[in-house]
Amino acid sequence: MDLIDQLNALATRIRVTKDLIQTEEATKNAMVMPFIQILGYNVFDPTEVTPELIADVGTKKGEKVDYAILRDGNPIMLFECKRCGGDLHINHASQLFRYFHVTESRFGVLTNGLKYRFFTDLEQPNKMDNTPFFEFDILDFKERDVEELKKFAKSSFDIDTILNTASDLKYTRAIQERLNEWVANPPEEFVRLLSTDLLGGRRFTPTLKDQFTQITKRAFEQLLSERINVRLKGAMAAEVPTASEHSAPIIPHPADDAEVETSAEEIEGLHIVRSILRDVVSPRRIVMRDNLSYCAILLDDNNRKPVCRLRFNNTQKLAVGIFGPDKAEERFSLEEIDDLYSFADRLRATVSMHLPIEE
Repeated sequence: MDLIDQLNALATRIRVTKDLIQTEEATKNAMVMPFIQILGYNVFDPTEVTPELIADVGTKKGEKVDYAILRDGNPIMLFECKRCGGDLHINHASQLFRYFHVTESRFGVLTNGLKYRFFTDLEQPNKMDNTPFFEFDILDFKERDVEELKKFAKSSFDIDTILNTASDLKYTRAIQERLNEWVANPPEEFVRLLSTDLLGGRRFTPTLKDQFTQITKRAFEQLLSERINVRLKGAMAAEVPTASEHSAPIIPHPADDAEVETSAEEIEGLHIVRSILRDVVSPRRIVMRDNLSYCAILLDDNNRKPVCRLRFNNTQKLAVGIFGPDKAEERFSLEEIDDLYSFADRLRATVSMHLPIEE
């Protein structure tokens, strides 16, 4: 099983059990140890993964780090764990800071079982940075995140390879966070820069500032949506499925209506449904047909095999329609798109209803 398949399987299990896990110890056993195991390290071999590794740090005796991954008897990666969903502020990583300083390890990981923040010493040698250079979210990861995570796997672990890209990753992540803030709330300096040439010499008054702030936000949102649609169209044209894959397109496509435009929220919903159904059918068989009033999610691009309908046109009132044995649609309100995961069992049952017994 590929790394991404193992991570998806762990993510599915965690979504079901995370609300039951209340302690740090339970988080280690149910979440962190399986994650380390997926990376190829034997969590039951203390010469490879040592729990509560002890070291003396200055006047502090018996300092412990939750897990140390060893190679040739030396720590190469340190894990400090908090309870599931616990705060991962850098102020809560004091033991990781101290232990990082007195060992040969170049990588420290702060985790709550859901998010894994990877640190190194880019700013000062042998002193762990305050900000991570890479973050992996087990419940929300992309293929590029998995590619970065692979570098920490036992089979491919190489310090120089990771450090060569760590700086770029760190600053790319920082710039992405800044841009994300600007999309939601463009700063005045940025709005002024964009609008200066458009005002024809007019003074940048508070009224114009408010007007162009809203215009900038809309422009950002439309630009992102258009870029996503362009990528989807290119991918759809490039990928032609074979008969063995049930002739189902991989990428969602709109119905024959010039006014239909697939939104980023609808695409995210499709990916979540595919993730839920991955252990039932190939994701390639789950297809979206976008309409003016809803997005139909179908098995094998067949209207007679409906899975659900994403009713996301009103982003303030999200809903999903799920089909039962009688092919009738039952609608459910969603607070956010991730709430689709709470209907995982219903969606799997619907798809299974469309499958022949031999599958």
